Amino acid sequence: MRLLSIILFCTICNISFAQNKDDVAYMAEINAHRQHYKNEFISEPRSPLTARDTGLLDFYPPDPAWRIQARVTLVPKAPSFDMRTYSGDSRLYRVYATLHFEIEGRSNKLTLYQNLTLMANDSSYHDYLFLPFKDHTNGVETYGGGRYLDFRINDIKKGVLILDFNKNYNPYCAYSDGYSCPIPPRENHLDVEVKAGERVFKKEEAPGKH
Repeated sequence: MRLLSIILFCTICNISFAQNKDDVAYMAEINAHRQHYKNEFISEPRSPLTARDTGLLDFYPPDPAWRIQARVTLVPKAPSFDMRTYSGDSRLYRVYATLHFEIEGRSNKLTLYQNLTLMANDSSYHDYLFLPFKDHTNGVETYGGGRYLDFRINDIKKGVLILDFNKNYNPYCAYSDGYSCPIPPRENHLDVEVKAGERVFKKEEAPGKH
């Protein structure tokens, strides 16, 4: 009996160690992703932020629970449509697929798009997929205009796409005027709080202000 207890204890310890090891590796992956994200602001000529500004970017702590499997339903030959932007103009898109997944046991759906305007101007974006969304944190803990996720077609494996909300990001409009940022369509408004990914930009306080 004692031997069985020892074996069971060791098994539990090994499982716990493996889970902790996976969590540490995942945290490192997200932190590396966020550092790369900050570096892109510095290297991008049209960036709304300076290197100093990137220190004010804010994120929820990485949480593996927000790495969610979504079942992909392709939508072949979907018609093109104009997706409005916050600058008042529009960009040409088409629906590529719908994503079905669960958050805390509740069914949710999002739509995945292709940017036809971008594809026409730059062939390197032929496999680029765009996922703009809104949720109940907008205007409180996150940017009011919604947040984005990017994918490539090859990210879809056997009809499944991993939605890692820890990697969602703000559009440039969250930092400055003068940009043309797509407005997430109504079908991509989630009836939940997505407490993952980028939070609202922490603008630097004026000197002497506390």
